[in-house]
Parts: sequence; structure tokens; C-alpha cells
Amino acid sequence: MLHLLAVDAWVSASFPIIRIILMCIMVVLSVFMIAVVLFQPGGSDGLGAISGTSDTFFGKNKGKTTEGALKRLTIIAAVSLVVIAILFFVTMIIYNGVG
Repeated sequence: MLHLLAVDAWVSASFPIIRIILMCIMVVLSVFMIAVVLFQPGGSDGLGAISGTSDTFFGKNKGKTTEGALKRLTIIAAVSLVVIAILFFVTMIIYNGVG
């Protein structure tokens, strides 16, 4: 039987250290993602019509660059978190010999 996930002994011995590093990176990314989401402005764009106020072009677009950057940071943090989580569980599978 061909064992596709076989690795050398020194690589297998380093997996606990790699998993600890990956867990620390996941914690940091999670806290960063929570902070970025909390800094994003609320979605109350259409509530000005109720009170009769109108927004000017400058008023609507003055925060677009910061808002866009926060959205990009959220997406980057989420994708990075998913990739790190997949790597973490792949190391678990290889280290435990499941598969």
C-alpha cells in the first residue's frame, strides 16, 4: 500500500512546534479580524430619507477610502485565517498518521 502522507522523522518531530506557531498565528489573525470588523462603519445609509436630510456627494464619498481599506483587510484576514486553519489540520492529519 502506498502511503502518500509519509514524511521523514525530523519533519514529523517538528510538527508540534509548527502546530503551536500556526495556532498563535490563528489567534493573532482572529483578534485582528475582530478589530477590523469593529472599526467598520455601520450600514445605515438609507436612514437619511426618513428624516428628510440629503447627503452631498462629498458627504457620501468622504469615507470610501478608509471603508474600502477596512473591507479589503477583512477579506485578507479571513482568507489567511482559512488557509492557516487548513494547514493546521493537514499537519494534524500527517502527524497523527490518519489517512
